Amino acid sequence: MLGAICALIAVMAGAFGAHGLRHIVDARGLEVFQTAVTYQMYHALGLILVGLLAATGLSQRLLGIGAGFFFAGIVLFSGSLYLIVLTDIRGIGPITPLGGVCFMVGWILLAVAALRR
Repeated sequence: MLGAICALIAVMAGAFGAHGLRHIVDARGLEVFQTAVTYQMYHALGLILVGLLAATGLSQRLLGIGAGFFFAGIVLFSGSLYLIVLTDIRGIGPITPLGGVCFMVGWILLAVAALRR
């Protein structure tokens, strides 16, 4: 469910970026916004994958923690980029890499869950 909701929000944000922001922010801002949308969608699909893998007998604990890291990455990485573009508050920029680390940890946990099987 969480993956589907995050994917829906990514589609909505993408449409907003393509149509609503075109005349409001510069080309770099649109590029940053698109990066946020893209990573959100990838990791929304990752959340859906985690849900599907849970039915295969992989470690529920590792999958659950990995899903938590994917969601935290969406909030921190994509969320901070959305805020930077929409509010021009640059002080939150250091949060973005933390979200990237969350994404990486989530994928590592997915790999570990698969290897342990």
